[in-house]
Amino acid sequence: MRTLTRTRTSTTDMEVTSIRLERELKEKLKELSGNTGYQALIRDVLWNYVQQKSGDYRPTFSKTDIRASFEAIAQKDECCVLTGKMIPENAPMFLALTTHGDLVPLSTESLAA
Repeated sequence: MRTLTRTRTSTTDMEVTSIRLERELKEKLKELSGNTGYQALIRDVLWNYVQQKSGDYRPTFSKTDIRASFEAIAQKDECCVLTGKMIPENAPMFLALTTHGDLVPLSTESLAA
């Protein structure tokens, strides 16, 4: 899943919060974070979670991000990640696997050439 670009807040403007993590989890986060640091990675993960749960998250993908797609029926209202078009409940749609491993909804006309 792609993350939204966020303006970086100075660490002096942040509140200190203590969180207990398993040692193995902390080491994995350090490995994954590379040069950005595991605390920045944790903040990014938490912001993505908040955006998704609040409804503010709108991933942006292009056709080049799509690896495969298959026909599906919307079980609830969905939003096409390529066009932004609403896909109503019970309507035909595609589910697409992206190059990032996300499974995303597509309207039936969104992959037309």
